[in-house]
Amino acid sequence: MAADRTGRVPPARSSEQRRRGLEQANEIRSARATLKKQLAAGTIELTSILAHPPAWLQTARVRNLLLAVPKIGTVKASRLLTQCGIAHSKTLAGLTDRQRRELINILRR
Repeated sequence: MAADRTGRVPPARSSEQRRRGLEQANEIRSARATLKKQLAAGTIELTSILAHPPAWLQTARVRNLLLAVPKIGTVKASRLLTQCGIAHSKTLAGLTDRQRRELINILRR
């Protein structure tokens, strides 16, 4: 097995483990795509997702979710993130309670 960039060799995985990992990744991608469509259609609000994100969404970037909301483009998303002190690469799991509250309050206005 080849070493990664750090020179470490990843643990060996069986074909069943690799298959299950790919299935899980595909399920998460599909669920995220569905959520983004719901956000774009307005059938679900981002504030409810931010307040109680499901486990499969914890690694999603906040910026990408903002961009799925109607009337929020790249400039407005950047402005909102800056206003709340959130890095553009921040994930939902990485938000502090203060950042989460602040973003929810701004989006509810």
